[in-house]
Amino acid sequence: MSDFDPDALAAHLLAARRARRVLGPPPRGAAPRGHAEGVAGQRALARLLGADPPAGFKVGATAPAMQHYLGLPGPLAGFMAEAGLHGSGSSLSYAGFVAPGAECEIAVHLGRDLSPGPCTPAQAADAVDGVMAAIEIVELRYPDLAAFGAPMLVADQVFHACAVLGTPRANWSGLDLDALPGQILVDGDVRGQGFGRDLLGGPLRVLAWIAASEEAAAFDGLRAGQVIMLGSVTTPVWLAGPCHVEVHFPPLEPAVLTLT
Repeated sequence: MSDFDPDALAAHLLAARRARRVLGPPPRGAAPRGHAEGVAGQRALARLLGADPPAGFKVGATAPAMQHYLGLPGPLAGFMAEAGLHGSGSSLSYAGFVAPGAECEIAVHLGRDLSPGPCTPAQAADAVDGVMAAIEIVELRYPDLAAFGAPMLVADQVFHACAVLGTPRANWSGLDLDALPGQILVDGDVRGQGFGRDLLGGPLRVLAWIAASEEAAAFDGLRAGQVIMLGSVTTPVWLAGPCHVEVHFPPLEPAVLTLT
């Protein structure tokens, strides 16, 4: 019988966030020893935040550059709470985050459920009723990422702090999502760029991946109305202070955020 306590882990994670401090070692019995325990900790955190079922999910490390950057063999996913989803043009306080960074993402809005289990990109596409550019704000909450490891990252929503969503494009089926060019700008300067195909070979492959993931299964699958962030085509752009961030994936409408 396992002595792992996901509720103790979730309380530890939430206390650090509320204090706006980096994470220290979890208490005895609260350190996840594998992916399944990391997922259990994440579900417990969602319950503490009143986000079960969640408003959506983020997928991290879908691009080779991100996997190399984080030292991970493949993607990881985390839930997103309704309170952390913001529209393009929002203004947020820089001081409200711990060592924030911005990521250049494509997101989708689901028009129908995707049950947990194997999923093809075509099946994933059929569930999408909108595609949008998005900014994910992530936080560097770990003093030593290698020491914390992937299970802890999963429990802690894979760096997630909040998301800023561009206007969804409903008539997206004629777009080649794999070829969409992405750029992230900070105060008007281009800080990174990539293409939709950098995300596991294409954004719909990412959606199929998360539909079949342990993370989605823990929450009984993906549901109509949820927003799924499909990963960043660039490595994080760490932000030194208040600034203006834009993510462009033409012909999608841009996602724009001001940190004051």
